[in-house]
Amino acid sequence: MPEQSPTPAADVWAVVVAAGTGRRFGGAKQFELLDGVRVIDRSVAACRSVCGGVVVVVAPDAIGTPDADVPGADVVVEGGATRSESVRRGLGAVPESAELVLVHDAARPLVPASVCGRVVDALRGGATAVVPVVPVVDTVRLVGGEVLNRDTLRAVQTPQGFRRSALVAAHATEADATDDAGLMELLGEQVEMVDGDPVNLKITSPSDLAVAATLLALADGSGAAVQGAGD
Repeated sequence: MPEQSPTPAADVWAVVVAAGTGRRFGGAKQFELLDGVRVIDRSVAACRSVCGGVVVVVAPDAIGTPDADVPGADVVVEGGATRSESVRRGLGAVPESAELVLVHDAARPLVPASVCGRVVDALRGGATAVVPVVPVVDTVRLVGGEVLNRDTLRAVQTPQGFRRSALVAAHATEADATDDAGLMELLGEQVEMVDGDPVNLKITSPSDLAVAATLLALADGSGAAVQGAGD
């Protein structure tokens, strides 16, 4: 049975992090066009599938420029020196009426609405922190030479979902982590995993943008559901 399409809920807000410089990409990848629509705009549209409001965090030098004009964003705020600081600033713009918060990387423009819905459903089911994951398909070897059992590994995607009160408490420590689930674990919180989707790739290099464009083209040709602006 196909999954039901999620619907936006007023008590769910998203923080879309778009303050990176794109050093590995060679520029601000979040503002690149993907089949005629900016990467960031697709990411915001994806969050809109489940969220009543969206906060977008951009680099300080983007404030007041066309880059900060993001359709679908309720608030655009200035980011910080680290990802964690940027999320903290975005979280500060989320209204207290929001019980649940999703944190999404702007560089993941193809996240399906179904993934966003699974994260929210897990939170409503009682989880405090939720991450979407996919199996690791490559062989993984430590620098020291040991090969890890990939059957026990999962690659983490976004959006990650949290109860707002718990995420605020985690960020109040002003600690830094590679993602917000890591901050939650520092406080001893359990992180629940739900199924992600291989199509939810992260744009890191120009070749990733080309792959994303190919996925969109294949979806258009087959009728498959790939999330994008306007979906």
